[in-house]
Amino acid sequence: MVSAIIVAAGRSERMGVGTDKAFLSLGPKPVVVWALLAFEDSLDIDKIILVVRREQLVAAKAVVQMFGLSKVSEIVAGSGRRQDSVAKGLAAVSSETRIVVIHDGARPCVTTELISETVKAAQRTGCGIAANRIVDTVKFVERGTVVDHTVDRTKLWAVQTPQAFKLDLLLRAYQKVEAEGVTVTDEAAAVELLGEPVRLVEWQKPNVKITMVEDLAVAAALLRING
Repeated sequence: MVSAIIVAAGRSERMGVGTDKAFLSLGPKPVVVWALLAFEDSLDIDKIILVVRREQLVAAKAVVQMFGLSKVSEIVAGSGRRQDSVAKGLAAVSSETRIVVIHDGARPCVTTELISETVKAAQRTGCGIAANRIVDTVKFVERGTVVDHTVDRTKLWAVQTPQAFKLDLLLRAYQKVEAEGVTVTDEAAAVELLGEPVRLVEWQKPNVKITMVEDLAVAAALLRING
């Protein structure tokens, strides 16, 4: 069984106090629903666990019913840190799960094709992380705005979601994170702590994350939503 955990419990600090970007309208649907529908339509996904802010549990149940998201088996309350929200999602995963896919609910442009590629990579190698090569010139700044040096971009990748893993691998990684009291910003970083190889799945198509109000217009254009 392949289970997906959609994480939509962040504080959305860049969007302003009291804003929950996952439930902002993006055309006719909330942001998180676009991501949920991609996983609902994916032939590779059997079950979905949705992790939201505690105060959004009722709203989350409503959108699941409204949009016919039959694969959503659990809706759980998340925590302040991403890794804690993911841990709560992992606790709700079925014991029959062999592969687990983690995805940011704020990435509405995810496709079934990308989901499939990450799942296949995880089945072959243990994990598959959506990523793309950095094409901009990158500067390293020690402090302020003065450049220290230019970084070799040929070795740099920007990592995104979905991130797919064999469940036992990710559980071991999270056990190590908890034991060492480490904060990680994505699941791949947790697996890196184990010393296990992290495999990237190159994806050059737009996979924007909603972090600023302006990103909604970009996502709408990519999804071809008309006014």
